[in-house]
Amino acid sequence: MKQIPIDTCIDIQLFENDLKDIDRKFIRKIVYIYKISAFRNHIGFLFTTNHSTYVYGHEICKWLSLQHDSKRPQEIDIFDGQKIIQIDSGDKFVVVLTNDGLVYLASNDNSKWRTKNTFRLISTGNDRFEMIACGKYHLLLLGRDGAVYALGDNLFGQLTGNVLSSYDVLVNTYLKNVKLIACGAKHCLALTNANTICSWGWNKFGQLGLGNKSSRRTPSPVSFSNDSPIKNIMAGAWYSLFLLENGQIFGCGYYQRSLNDQKQDAKVPTKIAIENVQSVACKNDDLFSLAFDQSSNYYVWGMMRDEEFVSPKKVDHQPESFAAASAILCKSPMTYGLTLTIDIFESTDSISFIGLLDNPDNYDVEFIIGNERILASKCHLKMSSKYYSRMFSGVWQENDKVIIKDYNYDVYYSYLVMLHNGNVRINQSNIAQLIDLANCYGDERLMKHCRSFIRRNLNEQTLFTYLPLISNYQLDGMNDKLVEITIEDVLPKITDNLLENKENVTKFLELIISESFIKKE
Repeated sequence: MKQIPIDTCIDIQLFENDLKDIDRKFIRKIVYIYKISAFRNHIGFLFTTNHSTYVYGHEICKWLSLQHDSKRPQEIDIFDGQKIIQIDSGDKFVVVLTNDGLVYLASNDNSKWRTKNTFRLISTGNDRFEMIACGKYHLLLLGRDGAVYALGDNLFGQLTGNVLSSYDVLVNTYLKNVKLIACGAKHCLALTNANTICSWGWNKFGQLGLGNKSSRRTPSPVSFSNDSPIKNIMAGAWYSLFLLENGQIFGCGYYQRSLNDQKQDAKVPTKIAIENVQSVACKNDDLFSLAFDQSSNYYVWGMMRDEEFVSPKKVDHQPESFAAASAILCKSPMTYGLTLTIDIFESTDSISFIGLLDNPDNYDVEFIIGNERILASKCHLKMSSKYYSRMFSGVWQENDKVIIKDYNYDVYYSYLVMLHNGNVRINQSNIAQLIDLANCYGDERLMKHCRSFIRRNLNEQTLFTYLPLISNYQLDGMNDKLVEITIEDVLPKITDNLLENKENVTKFLELIISESFIKKE
């Protein structure tokens, strides 16, 4: 069992201030993004495209003996041919896990990790790993066989036992049959296949959930009564969180007990007052947490960076991701792991012709959108689309310039990408233009992706944004969800409003009667 994803996708525009100097064409190629920041230090970014891996930022470039260029991220070739599946970071170090089970670590050249200005391979011979978790000065690795290893500082027993700190040789914790691991600043958590939680390390605030505040150098079982299996374990700087399959959250440690808005530490797992939770996000260097529920609401609780304590409350403005929620709460958004940029609806076709798009060495048509242009091959477009097949036939056959007035650059570029590799990026800001383009060009594949996006994101908050699109373009397959949202979320609020003001009842009935007469006529 690998790490449970926090954000399945985010809008890369959240990071426009951080990436404002980078060429826009490169930004459009970013498939995954990870913001490397820990313990109040902003280190930079790691990006992956369809073919390569890049780093961006003064600090991370320095760690890898690269020269930072504000306009161009620096490519690193050590991951060529490998897919990165997880990234985590601690104080002045970052760790990468690849799909073949290899773990690499890079760090500040003054740190104890001694990585020699490159990504150092962490190895135990033939062992392969499926999950990593970073603390402030230590690292846990979960083997594919369910064994847990540790590396780094051992001042509070993070590595287990009384061994000295180890930055070179992995320490065996002797835990077995583990399926999930997590690290706070200086404490560790593990969840076994038998649904047992073990904790060890620093325990000043009760973050180990063992009923006291004594640190532990050996993994100790955490006991609390619950009627549901544990779905996920998480750790903030000085606290721990346990998400159950039934949607309940329990927390222990720093300010995880809130009574009448009074902040208190919890020495045992204590229920957090949020229900029907689907996912939880926190970081090993922060003291606040975020939760996402079945109604697509985000909640926050804990100690904010401005030293304000917050009891569990709903986040305003209906963010679309944990990263977007963090942007509301902090000066700069955060990523909670390696995260896909935007919703990408993928093709089952493994063949990609992306090399034909925007290729100055091989094109015979350019699409002009304002002051920008996109280069393409007529032959490929004609094979990919009936619309372009008609466009580049007859009198249009010799035309090498097409002016686009109805769609903006990003929307049109996204559509052309879909015609070259089957992937299209959809978000709330471009969905209206993409639906219109799909309708105009008769592209049923794009229309299908747009319908899937709306259905997945349709809720009480987005209802009146998407309803005109559903109606105007007669999008099918939405009626059951529209009825569900109307009955469960909209009608109760309308009813409450009517009961509060009798004049509203009259207006509501007049509206229904007038609509009825209109239909009869």
